[in-house]
Amino acid sequence: MSSVEDIERAVEQLSVEQRARFRAWFAEYDAARFDERIERDASAGKLDELAAEALAEHRHGRSREL
Repeated sequence: MSSVEDIERAVEQLSVEQRARFRAWFAEYDAARFDERIERDASAGKLDELAAEALAEHRHGRSREL
């Protein structure tokens, strides 16, 4: 049995309130890991090409205000 299956079974056993707390915790945890990954990729220059492409599109009038 994998640890993912163990986690799935444990989540199934949670009460409604516990699932809500778990959901909130996991959303925060997942967002923090995503932010860390973006920061690492940006620092490593992995997003430079995408940024340059977006700026070029904007300069050519292919963007709009939100």
